[in-house]
Amino acid sequence: MNKRNAQRLSGYERRYRELLAQIADIGFIATGSVARRYNRCGTPGCRCHGDPPQPHGPYWQWTAKVDGKTVNRRLSEREAELYSEWIANDRRLRAVIDQMRKVAAAATELIMKEAAKTQAEV
Repeated sequence: MNKRNAQRLSGYERRYRELLAQIADIGFIATGSVARRYNRCGTPGCRCHGDPPQPHGPYWQWTAKVDGKTVNRRLSEREAELYSEWIANDRRLRAVIDQMRKVAAAATELIMKEAAKTQAEV
């Protein structure tokens, strides 16, 4: 392997290790989404039916797919904050993994080209 390609490969390895270290810093992860909801009840004359309406809430709701089924769960405000953080961590993890795949693909391409060149020289 020539010096230039060796330096490129070393750079890919260094970047891959940096990305791996970022994964170690990510905390808990969760999928889904958190939404703030306001509801109307069925009680006639309630403030939520007034003019202007004053719906009940806010209520926090986590929604995700679990075993192929959509699951909804009502959360406290603190739980909603935690889930929001964990969902952001999950997105960050996915982004880091995507970057790792790109670095690995570039390194693989370089290694394969060098292997083909070495094979052709033999």
